[in-house]
Amino acid sequence: MAHASCLCGAVTWHTTGALQFMTHCHCSRCRKAHGAAFATFVGCPSDGLSVRGTEHIGRWESSPGFFRTFCRRCGSVVPGDPFEGSVFLPVGNFDDDPGVRAIAHIFVASKAPWWPSSPRGVPPRARP
Repeated sequence: MAHASCLCGAVTWHTTGALQFMTHCHCSRCRKAHGAAFATFVGCPSDGLSVRGTEHIGRWESSPGFFRTFCRRCGSVVPGDPFEGSVFLPVGNFDDDPGVRAIAHIFVASKAPWWPSSPRGVPPRARP
């Protein structure tokens, strides 16, 4: 079982189903929604997810038929709508290690121009 919440705690969720594949998405919409080089999501069977605080969840149609979900109080990304029996959970919101690791970077052709092609390509930080 994995537990997670939004930044303010108004929306919380936990899984009872096994977590499935985890990916890092580099599409421009995920980058903008998360304010980061990529967004990390993990799949979960939709019947294995329990969400509290749904009255605080807002939805925005970012492309036809696809809605992005967020906490209306703090703006955090929260679990989205089920898709083909799965729901995708933002991994940055987990309280503990979810126990799975990313298997792929997706939409890399849309990556931020300042992000290296490989995370190992990030140079060490210069020290003063």
